[in-house]
Amino acid sequence: MRMVDIIEKKRDGRELSTQEITWFIHTMSADRMPDYQAAALLMAIYLRGMTRRETVDLTLAMARSGDQLDLHDVAPFVIDKHSSGGVGDKTTLVVQPLVAACGVPVGKMSGRGLGSSGGTLDKMESFTGWRPDLTLAQFKKQLADIGLVLAGQTAVLAPADGKLYALRDVTATVASMPLIAASIMSKKLAAGADAIVLDVKTGSGAFMPTVAAAQELAQIMVDIGTDAGRKTVALLSDMNQPLGHAVGNALEVKEAIAALQGGGPADFWAHCLEVAGHMLLLAGKAGSLDEAKAMVTQARDDGRARQKFRAMVTAQGGDGRQVDDPALLPVASLIEPVLASQAGTVAAINTAAIGWAAVHLGGGRLVKTDKIDHAVGLILRTKVGSQLQAGEPIGEIHANDPAKLTQARAEVLAAITWTDEAVRPLPHFYGTLS
Repeated sequence: MRMVDIIEKKRDGRELSTQEITWFIHTMSADRMPDYQAAALLMAIYLRGMTRRETVDLTLAMARSGDQLDLHDVAPFVIDKHSSGGVGDKTTLVVQPLVAACGVPVGKMSGRGLGSSGGTLDKMESFTGWRPDLTLAQFKKQLADIGLVLAGQTAVLAPADGKLYALRDVTATVASMPLIAASIMSKKLAAGADAIVLDVKTGSGAFMPTVAAAQELAQIMVDIGTDAGRKTVALLSDMNQPLGHAVGNALEVKEAIAALQGGGPADFWAHCLEVAGHMLLLAGKAGSLDEAKAMVTQARDDGRARQKFRAMVTAQGGDGRQVDDPALLPVASLIEPVLASQAGTVAAINTAAIGWAAVHLGGGRLVKTDKIDHAVGLILRTKVGSQLQAGEPIGEIHANDPAKLTQARAEVLAAITWTDEAVRPLPHFYGTLS
């Protein structure tokens, strides 16, 4: 095959064959293709799109470009959950132990923070001594022993995705639905999941700004999973305001522990209940979503889920006492309220700006080498539709630097839009695709 013929074919809007897509990924992964030719095809895909069959072929070829895990020797059914990122999204910390406590082993490979979104591994490193760097053998042993693992990537999964993303990032081809979907799903398929629950966020703190865009991406990913023989469901969830109240690593861990003990913000628990319920339903543990949610709630109420979480923390070197007493987790030296600058109703929240405020406090990375301060962050109890008087608390800032605290206060206030009219509270979810 000749790459120029493949580029020309897609440039002219014609459908690429399975063999052509497989050859492209194989040749590019082996570094036997100039970057400019790969970039040219990416631009042709960006402009012309891909059919459902082409997108599935691309995803499978990317998944097969590296290691493909098989966990069935320790877990007969493997379920995975993916979130498209968000501010205050500590859902994995609650959902994983809930599902594991209901008898479905959950072994998840997670990542670091990206942009204004916090990273699951960064949050977990709030626990003294906790480590995500497990070998594949350790990963599988822990999955067999306690049914719960949360680790960094333990294998070379879908390396073609990394190479393609590096090119997409510098050629203005990131925002292509088929390429986004293939990027996400190739890693999920390579990780050995039998079933996948996708939590696709939409709004001011999400990659997909509108419900329509999130629905389009979700449908493509569900189609990929289905055609690849995986049970797949996608939830469209709101990210026009932070999820829960806490934004920042240790603060989010404390909120997650509170949720596992029956407390925490109602919107956060409603979100976790929905995601965990769908995971149990896909795993065949319940006959209906209502039954699955009842099982999840029981696992929380009788303490099994919190015990699973504690077992995972200690198995990976963390201090279990910090699960029993979250006050032992990192605490900032400066904790000050943010007060409403005017009376009125909260009309909108720039959620990405809230996330960036937490990053600027030290709770995330501006460059890859930045060291995270796990204690800092925000508690934002105000939601869209909240009515406040001038001077009433919006939330509080947790900081270790007075200048950063002042900056964060200004950023939080600037992120809020006010109105004199009544505003309906935002929904948690906009729909489910399966």
